[in-house]
Amino acid sequence: MTYCVAALYQFASLPDYVNLRAPLQDMCDLLEIKGTILLAAEGINGTIAGQDENIAALLKFLRADPRLAALEHKESRAEIMPFYRMKVRLKKEIVTMGVAGVDPNETVGTYVDPTDWNALISDPDVVLIDTRNDYEVEIGSFEGALNPNTQTFREFPAWVEANKDKLNKPKVAMFCTGGIRCEKASSYMKSIGYDDVYHLKGGILKYLETVKETSGKWNGDCFVFDQRVAVKYGLAESDYDQCFACRYPITEADKDDPKYLQGISCHRCYGNMTDARRDRFAERQKQIALAKSRGEDHLGRKADRKVGTTDQHE
Repeated sequence: MTYCVAALYQFASLPDYVNLRAPLQDMCDLLEIKGTILLAAEGINGTIAGQDENIAALLKFLRADPRLAALEHKESRAEIMPFYRMKVRLKKEIVTMGVAGVDPNETVGTYVDPTDWNALISDPDVVLIDTRNDYEVEIGSFEGALNPNTQTFREFPAWVEANKDKLNKPKVAMFCTGGIRCEKASSYMKSIGYDDVYHLKGGILKYLETVKETSGKWNGDCFVFDQRVAVKYGLAESDYDQCFACRYPITEADKDDPKYLQGISCHRCYGNMTDARRDRFAERQKQIALAKSRGEDHLGRKADRKVGTTDQHE
């Protein structure tokens, strides 16, 4: 048995979003769906997993609201359930930029289908920007894309302000994992005066699902926000693991480094970790091993449960 993993979002005016939380949580629980969904006045964003028919039922439930009738979603497969629980959360933004007045419901760039993306980014008049964070870009990106080297999406506006000299072509094209960050980024770029702005419809995930590797301009793997860690062309799971402490993707070769301790640290974060934090992670790893020996899932403390949360898109 495999699970359907659905990444979904839609910018829509939801002034009553607080009242939507409870019935949505109840429906997810009823359908035995797990993952995270964010609700805000500007729309909905989430990644969930469950049986195919249950995911289809939830999507139908959401799209029954006329404001979410055009809800965007991408599907992939997972061999094991990639989430521990279901959480519907209330947020100020469904993807946090922190800039007042940026509203994709009002202004947004031009959507580009994955089948037309190669032609666009091959245009010499286009500057291409990867709107994702540094740890995502590190394992894969499109040929020729600028890397803002951001740690959170909040840093993107400051990067634009500091790098206007690099944005010196008539057209700006942007992309992200599922389409939500680049859609908001395109709205921001339009708001500060860039006229010819484009973004990849459905994000990298839709591109990897649609475009064959033999003709693709994507190099590497695509980081995803669940326990699969990353996917490649055809949305097949890649071979990356993830460091529990710093969340960076790691390879099997990285695990040979003496600074890698399962569930505790990797070569990136080893030198920046306090003894107290190292001890806490070591105890958590011990509890995971004990739970596994009993045939149980270890859910952990709230502070430790970050893998697979949609707000990591920030």
